[in-house]
Amino acid sequence: MAELQTNSVAWETLLDLTPYEGPRHLRLEAAVRDAVASGRLPAGVALPPSRLLAASLGVSRWVVTEVYGRLTAEGILDARTGSATRVAASVGITAPRPAADPVAPLRRPRFDLAPGVPDLRHAPRALWRRAVSDVLAETPDADLFRLDPDVPEARVAVAAYLARSRFARADAAAVVVTHGATDGMRRVARALRGLGHTAFLVEDPSWSRMREVAAAEGLASVPVPVDEHGVDVAALVAASTRTGARAALVTPAHQFPVGAALSPERRERLLAWARACDGVVVEDDYDAEFRYDRRPVGALQAMAPDRVVLAGSLSKTASPALGVGWLVLPPWLQAAVRDAGGPAPSTLDQLTLARFLTSGGLDRHLRAARTRYRRRREALLDALGRALPGCRVSGIAAGLHVVLDLPPGVRAADVVRAAERHDLGLTDIRRYRLSPDAPAPERLVLGYGNLADPLVDEAVRLLAQVVREQTESVHLR
Repeated sequence: MAELQTNSVAWETLLDLTPYEGPRHLRLEAAVRDAVASGRLPAGVALPPSRLLAASLGVSRWVVTEVYGRLTAEGILDARTGSATRVAASVGITAPRPAADPVAPLRRPRFDLAPGVPDLRHAPRALWRRAVSDVLAETPDADLFRLDPDVPEARVAVAAYLARSRFARADAAAVVVTHGATDGMRRVARALRGLGHTAFLVEDPSWSRMREVAAAEGLASVPVPVDEHGVDVAALVAASTRTGARAALVTPAHQFPVGAALSPERRERLLAWARACDGVVVEDDYDAEFRYDRRPVGALQAMAPDRVVLAGSLSKTASPALGVGWLVLPPWLQAAVRDAGGPAPSTLDQLTLARFLTSGGLDRHLRAARTRYRRRREALLDALGRALPGCRVSGIAAGLHVVLDLPPGVRAADVVRAAERHDLGLTDIRRYRLSPDAPAPERLVLGYGNLADPLVDEAVRLLAQVVREQTESVHLR
C-alpha cells in the first residue's frame, strides 16, 4: 500500500487515554505512541490542531502541546511553523496493511498452482456490475433506509437457487445470508457453543481456516481420517463415542484437499449417526458446482434437512472479493444462529446477490467456468503425465485442484521452497493436516483455478525440474 500523501489528515483518530496510568500528558503521550506504532496514525498524516484535540479529549491545551513537543523532539512527530503537526516520515510506518492470508497473498505467483483460488482473470465483473446497476436503479428510495440486515429478497433467491442447483430442501426462512463460508462457520460455531457443544469432528486433512474459526468460538477440533471415499464415517462414529462430540464438519461434494466425493453408503451412515446421537452435520459445499465427468451429486442437506447445515458462498465460484455467502439451517438451529449475531452484508450487497441469482448471472458464469476449468484440468493432467510419469495424480474430476504424489524420499516442503525461486506457487498437503508432523505421504496440492492456460505447460516443466533436482539431492545424501 502506498504511503499516505502529505495532505492526509487524521483529525478523527480515536485516542483513548483510559488504558494508561499517570498524569494526563503522559497518558496522551502513550496513546499517540501506540497509535503511531500500530499504524493507526501512518507516516505523513496530519494530527488535529492542539485546540481541537484538547477539546475532544477534555484536557487542557497545555497537555496536547506538551505531548506534541516531546514527540517532535524525539523525531516521532514533525512540526513546522505554519503547517500541521504530522507523523514523521522517518518512523517508517505507512498506512496499515490488512493481514495477508498465507494461502491467498495480495500478489499471486506467475505460475499459480496454489489451491483454493478461482480464475481471477474471469471473475464475473460485468454480470455483477449489471446486477449492482439494476439494483441501484430499481430499488425504491425508502428501501435505501433499510437498517434490518434481513433482506427477504436475498433469502428467497438463495433458497430457490439451491433448490434447483443442489436439490436443497429449504424455504427462505431457513436461509441466512453471510459474508462467506468463514463467516457462516463462525456463526454456526458460536451458536453450537451456546447450545453446549464443546468439540467439532473435522476431516483430517481439511481446510484449516474453518477449523481455526470454530476453535476461536470454543469448539476443539477432533480429527477424523479421510480416504478415497471421503470422510471415514466408522472412525467418525468412534471419535464421537470417545469424545462426546456431536457436531461434524464435512465436505461431501469434493473433499479438500484429498479430492474425494463422499460415497452414498457413507452418506447414509453419517446421517444415521447424526440422528442417533442428536447431532448435526455442517456441510461445507466446497467445489460442488464444478464436476466434469458427471452431474454434481445433490447436497447432503437434501437427505436430512433437520440434521444438516448447508454452507456455501461465491468465493470459489466467482471471487472472494464479492464477500457473500449463505447458510441453510435446520429449524431447531435457526434462532440460535441468528442470536449469535455478527454483521450481515449490506442491504445493497444482499439485493445484488438476489439479482445476480434470479437474473441467471451466476448460471451463465458457471457454464463458462466449467468449460474453462475442465479444459485446464485436462491440459494439466496431460502435462503432468508427460513431465512426471512416475508420480501418481489423484482426485475426482471436479473442483479446482488435484493431488500429486512425489517420488520416494522427496519432501514436499523442500519442493515448495525450491519452487519459489521460479515464481511457482505450490502447497504441501501437510499445511491442511491437524498434526502436520505426523508421518504421511509426501504430496502436493496443485490448484489450477488461477493458472493461466498458456502457462500450464511451462508451470509443469518447472515443477518437474524442481522435483528432479530434489530427487537427485536425495540420491546424494
